[in-house]
Amino acid sequence: MLNKCPIKEKTTGKFQYHIQPATFWLSSAFIIGFVCITIPLQSVLGDVFKTSFAWAMEYFGWFMVLTMNVVLFYCIYLIFSKFANIKIGGPDAKPEFSNAAWVAMLFSAGLGIGLLYYGVGEPMYHFISPPGGVETGTPEAGRTAMMYTYLHWGFHGWGIYALFGLSLAFATFNRGLPLSIRTVFYPLIGDRIYGPIGHFVDIFATACTLFGVATSLGLGCQQVNAGLNFLFGIPQNGTVQVILIAIITAFACTSVVFGLDGGIKRVSILNMWCAGLLFCFVLVLGPTLFIVNFFLDTTGDYFQNFLHLSLWSETWSGGKWQNGWTVFYWAWWIAWGPFVGMFIGRISYGRTVREFVGGVLAVPVLITFLWISVFGGSALWIELFGNGGIAKAVQTDFSSAFFVFLQQFPLSGFTCFLSVIVIVIFFVTSSDSGSMVIDMITAGGNLEPPVPQRIYWSWMEGAVAAALLFGGGLVALQTAIVLAGVPFGAVVLFMIWALQKGLNDFTEEATMK
Repeated sequence: MLNKCPIKEKTTGKFQYHIQPATFWLSSAFIIGFVCITIPLQSVLGDVFKTSFAWAMEYFGWFMVLTMNVVLFYCIYLIFSKFANIKIGGPDAKPEFSNAAWVAMLFSAGLGIGLLYYGVGEPMYHFISPPGGVETGTPEAGRTAMMYTYLHWGFHGWGIYALFGLSLAFATFNRGLPLSIRTVFYPLIGDRIYGPIGHFVDIFATACTLFGVATSLGLGCQQVNAGLNFLFGIPQNGTVQVILIAIITAFACTSVVFGLDGGIKRVSILNMWCAGLLFCFVLVLGPTLFIVNFFLDTTGDYFQNFLHLSLWSETWSGGKWQNGWTVFYWAWWIAWGPFVGMFIGRISYGRTVREFVGGVLAVPVLITFLWISVFGGSALWIELFGNGGIAKAVQTDFSSAFFVFLQQFPLSGFTCFLSVIVIVIFFVTSSDSGSMVIDMITAGGNLEPPVPQRIYWSWMEGAVAAALLFGGGLVALQTAIVLAGVPFGAVVLFMIWALQKGLNDFTEEATMK
């Protein structure tokens, strides 16, 4: 099972490259072509993006809901299965990173900018416009808003990450295959992973990863721009956001040059400290008793209604709410699956299947629910019992709602500035983790690809984010995610089959020995 995929490696002067030619060049050609077409045709493509988004949501929403549930329940099965004690890397493997560093990298790579962008805005948006016929602006609307926000950021999404991560880690560290998406399917198609089928899977995974990261970068730059507008009066427009993308991508390149241990791990830990400081500030100075009760109450609602929330669709009402929110999120999680899965697979050497799947499902979800309870719960309290104004901010400019929220607290200038820093660091960790993963895919599974290739893919992510912002703004970002994530959902279902077969074969081989 050695790497039979042709690799081109060369050193010229100080420049070294290590690529899988078909994957690298075809992925690059597709992405560069997308950027070159999107920017000059932005006025036409805006309508195309809207139409494509509506069509994909209308006809494939059910498939996304089904896929996410199948993945989650398979992951739960693995925790209690006969495979639970299999160790990634073999019986003698020891974890490469401490639990704290592992969780920090999980959280920073797996969530990133999204929680800051949606942490206040999404619960408030659902509070204003709740699904299921609930009366808007009421306490019941607040309960409903939190249940669906938990759904979108909870176990289903992390199930996708756990599936990708375990599949890749098992194939690489237990089977000796290169760390690339194609290798997951070795139990099904054998050496054909090194031919056209494997090339297609890796090219598809590269595109999904890049569009998923670029969408987050686009959202993050919109929010950084909103924060700078609040602090310094800098105008909010596409030009400023593209400049921000360029500046922050340069920071990401600096981090990625130092590699996984020297750059990404340190930045991830710094980010956790900064985000933790902001979290404690709001918890202590906000409605603390309300937040504690709110967390227990709303998580109880989520678990009590878990099956209904997981399988609900707007069959009887015929509305569009689920398509615009839940199905979009499911496509987004799937599009991020190759990126985050490969990254957490790479950092999870030495952990058992139970530790890996249980840790990926439980720890980040708990942190996420606490974050949403503190920020979303405080925002709802302010709207229902305080001065209000956050709902209006969400309706006026979604990306600025977080900063309007922080205005309700003392030291708002400092906290807004700290929030901008946290967003930038999330931006950096998402970008450098994404570029490292894409580089590993296009380098044929090489765990330490040359630095110039990482820089190349960092700038490519920034270019795609800029092109999407120019080509249709938020709708373009959402459309890119959906069109990448929906077809990749079928690949995800085959991945379950491949992993199950691989684990069975591995167990049978161990028994025979």
